[in-house]
Amino acid sequence: MTAAPKTRYARSGDVNIAYQTAGKGPIDLVYVPGWVSNIETAWEDPHVSRFLERLASFSRLILFDKRGTGLSDRVSTSELPTLEQRMDDVRVVMDAADSQPVPQKAV
Repeated sequence: MTAAPKTRYARSGDVNIAYQTAGKGPIDLVYVPGWVSNIETAWEDPHVSRFLERLASFSRLILFDKRGTGLSDRVSTSELPTLEQRMDDVRVVMDAADSQPVPQKAV
């Protein structure tokens, strides 16, 4: 098991978005998680950890928990985020990680 990278937080409106960076490759790669995630416990699963390590082997991997999941702030079920808010969250994380436009992998 690989130790999880340091978790940081970026502010998107009134919500804190948890994110991490791993690797030192020549390109930035933003990994957009599926339905539910937890960026710290992901590193505890050997299969997920290996997948993330492989992505970080050729890039600077940027991963985050979507608002309402994992280590990011919770949101009310009556105020679920719009697609625009989700994209704002991606941009806020990229800005906080000092990233340029990058390829994105969504699952």
